[in-house]
Amino acid sequence: MTVELKRNLPAELAQHVRIRGHELITDAALAEGGDDAGPSPHDLYDAALGACKAVTVMWYARKKGIPVDDIQTRVERDDSQERSGVYRLSAKLQIKGALTDAQLQELHAVAQKCPVHKLMSTVTTEITTDVERMP
Repeated sequence: MTVELKRNLPAELAQHVRIRGHELITDAALAEGGDDAGPSPHDLYDAALGACKAVTVMWYARKKGIPVDDIQTRVERDDSQERSGVYRLSAKLQIKGALTDAQLQELHAVAQKCPVHKLMSTVTTEITTDVERMP
Protein backbone atom coordinates (compact mmCIF):
# COMPACT_ATOMS: atom_id res chain seq x y z
CA MET A 1 0.00 0.00 0.00
CA THR A 2 1.19 3.52 -0.79
CA VAL A 3 0.29 6.75 0.97
CA GLU A 4 0.73 9.83 -1.22
CA LEU A 5 1.21 13.38 0.01
CA LYS A 6 1.40 16.65 -1.92
CA ARG A 7 1.77 20.16 -0.63
CA ASN A 8 -1.62 21.78 -0.17
CA LEU A 9 -0.93 25.10 -1.91
CA PRO A 10 -0.93 27.93 -1.03
CA ALA A 11 -0.46 26.79 2.59
CA GLU A 12 3.06 26.89 3.95
CA LEU A 13 3.16 23.47 5.62
CA ALA A 14 -0.15 21.70 4.93
CA GLN A 15 -0.11 18.44 3.01
CA HIS A 16 -2.89 16.81 1.02
CA VAL A 17 -2.90 13.11 1.97
CA ARG A 18 -4.34 10.37 -0.22
CA ILE A 19 -4.78 6.86 1.17
CA ARG A 20 -6.55 4.48 -1.21
CA GLY A 21 -9.66 6.50 -2.13
CA HIS A 22 -9.59 8.66 1.00
CA GLU A 23 -8.29 12.19 1.23
CA LEU A 24 -7.46 14.49 4.13
CA ILE A 25 -5.29 17.45 5.02
CA THR A 26 -2.53 17.40 7.59
CA ASP A 27 -0.88 20.57 8.84
CA ALA A 28 1.01 22.07 11.73
CA ALA A 29 -0.71 24.12 14.42
CA LEU A 30 -0.60 27.92 14.28
CA ALA A 31 1.96 27.96 17.10
CA GLU A 32 4.23 25.75 14.98
CA GLY A 33 4.02 27.97 11.89
CA GLY A 34 1.20 26.15 10.12
CA ASP A 35 -2.34 27.18 9.31
CA ASP A 36 -3.97 24.46 11.44
CA ALA A 37 -5.85 23.29 8.33
CA GLY A 38 -5.94 19.73 9.64
CA PRO A 39 -4.53 17.42 12.27
CA SER A 40 -0.76 17.36 12.67
CA PRO A 41 1.30 14.26 11.89
CA HIS A 42 1.55 13.64 15.65
CA ASP A 43 -2.24 13.90 15.91
CA LEU A 44 -2.63 11.29 13.16
CA TYR A 45 -0.14 8.99 14.91
CA ASP A 46 -2.10 9.26 18.16
CA ALA A 47 -5.43 8.85 16.36
CA ALA A 48 -4.15 5.68 14.68
CA LEU A 49 -3.73 4.11 18.11
CA GLY A 50 -7.21 5.08 19.29
CA ALA A 51 -8.86 4.02 16.05
CA CYS A 52 -7.08 0.68 16.04
CA LYS A 53 -8.11 -0.08 19.61
CA ALA A 54 -11.77 0.79 18.87
CA VAL A 55 -11.88 -1.15 15.59
CA THR A 56 -10.13 -4.17 17.14
CA VAL A 57 -12.51 -4.27 20.13
CA MET A 58 -15.59 -3.89 17.90
CA TRP A 59 -14.35 -6.61 15.50
CA TYR A 60 -13.60 -8.99 18.37
CA ALA A 61 -16.91 -8.31 20.14
CA ARG A 62 -18.85 -8.96 16.92
CA LYS A 63 -16.88 -12.16 16.27
CA LYS A 64 -17.45 -13.46 19.82
CA GLY A 65 -21.05 -12.26 20.18
CA ILE A 66 -20.21 -9.84 22.98
CA PRO A 67 -22.96 -7.20 23.18
CA VAL A 68 -21.15 -3.94 22.41
CA ASP A 69 -23.58 -1.19 21.39
CA ASP A 70 -21.12 1.69 21.21
CA ILE A 71 -17.51 2.55 21.89
CA GLN A 72 -15.81 5.89 22.44
CA THR A 73 -12.06 6.23 22.65
CA ARG A 74 -9.91 9.06 23.98
CA VAL A 75 -6.15 9.26 23.55
CA GLU A 76 -4.16 11.68 25.70
CA ARG A 77 -0.64 12.65 24.65
CA ASP A 78 2.27 13.60 26.89
CA ASP A 79 5.09 14.61 24.58
CA SER A 80 6.98 16.61 27.21
CA GLN A 81 9.90 14.14 27.11
CA GLU A 82 9.76 13.23 23.42
CA ARG A 83 13.19 14.75 22.76
CA SER A 84 14.56 12.50 25.51
CA GLY A 85 13.08 9.42 23.82
CA VAL A 86 9.82 9.04 25.77
CA TYR A 87 6.44 9.65 24.11
CA ARG A 88 3.49 8.75 26.30
CA LEU A 89 0.01 7.90 25.06
CA SER A 90 -2.86 7.02 27.34
CA ALA A 91 -5.92 5.42 25.75
CA LYS A 92 -9.30 5.23 27.47
CA LEU A 93 -12.11 3.20 25.94
CA GLN A 94 -15.70 3.62 27.12
CA ILE A 95 -17.86 0.72 26.01
CA LYS A 96 -21.64 0.64 26.09
CA GLY A 97 -23.51 -2.65 26.20
CA ALA A 98 -24.91 -5.29 28.53
CA LEU A 99 -21.44 -6.55 29.43
CA THR A 100 -20.39 -8.74 32.30
CA ASP A 101 -17.27 -7.80 34.24
CA ALA A 102 -15.52 -10.78 32.61
CA GLN A 103 -16.45 -9.56 29.11
CA LEU A 104 -15.22 -6.06 29.91
CA GLN A 105 -11.89 -7.52 31.09
CA GLU A 106 -11.72 -9.66 27.93
CA LEU A 107 -12.21 -6.56 25.77
CA HIS A 108 -9.54 -4.73 27.78
CA ALA A 109 -7.08 -7.52 26.99
CA VAL A 110 -8.03 -7.36 23.31
CA ALA A 111 -7.53 -3.57 23.23
CA GLN A 112 -4.02 -4.06 24.62
CA LYS A 113 -3.20 -6.28 21.63
CA CYS A 114 -4.39 -4.11 18.74
CA PRO A 115 -1.98 -4.12 15.79
CA VAL A 116 -1.04 -0.44 16.02
CA HIS A 117 -0.31 -0.78 19.76
CA LYS A 118 2.06 -3.63 18.86
CA LEU A 119 3.67 -1.57 16.09
CA MET A 120 4.24 1.32 18.45
CA SER A 121 5.58 -0.72 21.34
CA THR A 122 7.15 -4.00 20.22
CA VAL A 123 7.99 -3.90 16.51
CA THR A 124 11.13 -2.42 15.03
CA THR A 125 10.14 -0.15 12.18
CA GLU A 126 12.77 0.31 9.51
CA ILE A 127 12.47 3.51 7.49
CA THR A 128 14.32 4.48 4.34
CA THR A 129 14.12 7.98 2.88
CA ASP A 130 15.12 9.10 -0.61
CA VAL A 131 15.21 12.74 -1.66
CA GLU A 132 15.30 13.70 -5.34
CA ARG A 133 14.54 16.60 -7.63
CA MET A 134 11.02 16.95 -9.02
CA PRO A 135 10.77 16.59 -12.79
